[in-house]
Amino acid sequence: MAEPEVATKSPESDALEDIPVAEPTTVPSNTVDSSSTSAAAPAPALCDNCTSDRPTPAGQKSTGEIIKLNDIDVYVSKPADYPHTPAKLLLLLTGGTGLHSVNNQIQADRFAQDGGFVVVMPDLFEGDPAPNSTTALSPEELPATDAGTGSTAPTSSFLDIFKIKAAETAKSFLIDMWLARHTEDKIMPILKKVLDGVRDEFADAVAYGDGIYAAGYCIGGRYVLLLAREQTNAPRKASISEGLGGITLPWAHKPAAPPPAPTDLGSSEGNTQGGDGVEANRRNKTSGPWIKAGAIAHATLVSKEDFKGLKAPISMVSVENDPMFPDEVRMAGEDYMSHNNVEHEVQVYPGVPHGFAVVGEYEDAHIKEAQVTAFEQMLKWLAEH
Repeated sequence: MAEPEVATKSPESDALEDIPVAEPTTVPSNTVDSSSTSAAAPAPALCDNCTSDRPTPAGQKSTGEIIKLNDIDVYVSKPADYPHTPAKLLLLLTGGTGLHSVNNQIQADRFAQDGGFVVVMPDLFEGDPAPNSTTALSPEELPATDAGTGSTAPTSSFLDIFKIKAAETAKSFLIDMWLARHTEDKIMPILKKVLDGVRDEFADAVAYGDGIYAAGYCIGGRYVLLLAREQTNAPRKASISEGLGGITLPWAHKPAAPPPAPTDLGSSEGNTQGGDGVEANRRNKTSGPWIKAGAIAHATLVSKEDFKGLKAPISMVSVENDPMFPDEVRMAGEDYMSHNNVEHEVQVYPGVPHGFAVVGEYEDAHIKEAQVTAFEQMLKWLAEH
C-alpha cells in the first residue's frame, strides 16, 4: 500500500476550446515512452463487475432526476439544501452499466447527500450500456452465483460448465463490439458537451468549488485520468494554398486533405509568460487539465500512457492483483506522479473483487467494510481539494 505523496497542486483550466485528445484506441498501449519498441500487452476484457450490477441494497432507491444537458442525458443529484447552501460541482463517470443503473444513481446520491456536491452523471454510452451475461443467455439458463462474492458457484454439472463457456464466449464477442462503438473519440466529445453544459447550468457550483471535481469507476476512472492531464498540441503546418487564403497555384500540386480535426475539450488560460514563452505557446498550444481534482476506483482499460501529462491531484482506490488494472500499470502511474510532483494517494484493497467500490449488496463482511472505506477515501480527497 503506497503512502500518499504530497506536492504542489496544478490549477484547473476553465476554458473550453481547441483541446486535443490522445489518439483514440479501443485497447490502450502499455507504455509511457512512445519511443519504446517493446510490444504492448493487450488489456484484458471487461469483467462481470464492469458490466453487471450487484443487487441493489435493500430499501434504497435513487432520488435524483435525469435531464438533458447540452443535448446529453445526465443524472443530476443535489444536496437537500442546495441552492440555499452553496455546493461544489462533481462529475461522476460510471462503468459500463451506465446512466440508468439504479446502483450508479444511488452512488451519485451518496456523493450529493454525504459530500454536499451537486453531482452530474452523464450518459457516456448514449443509451447503450455494456453487454453482460444476461445478454448472451437468459437468466434461467445461467448458472447460479455466490451471493457473498458474486463468483460462479462450484458445480460438477457438464451442462452448467458448457453454459458458462457459451456465455463467456458470447459475452466476449459482444463486449469487443461494444468497446469498438465507445472509443475515446466518441466519449470525449460527450464530455466536452457536458463540461460546457455544467458551466452554464451550474455556474454557481463550478465557481464555488473554483473548478470541476470528478470521480470515476471502472471505465469512468480512465476518463477522469484523461481529464486530469495537460497536453500540448503542435499545430499542423499550412500548405502553400492555405497560406494564400485557399488559392491553389496552377503549378502547385493539390494539397492532401488535412487529417481530421482532433476532438477538443478546452484550452488552458491564465498563462502570464512573455516573449519567447508566448511565442512557444502559440506554436504548441497547452491545454488542460479540465478538472480541479479527481478520485478513481478500480479503473479499467488504463495504460501507462494515460498518466503522461497528469497535473490534477488524484486519489486511487485499487484492488490487489486486479487483472483489469495490473500492478505494473498502477506502479508505473505512481512512479510518474511521484517523479512529476503530482499530488496523489493510492490505497490497495486486498481480498475484494474488481468493482467492489460501486454501490451493490455483498454478504461478505470484508467487502462491505471495504466499500465504506473506499467511499470515505474518495469523498475525503475531493472535500479537501
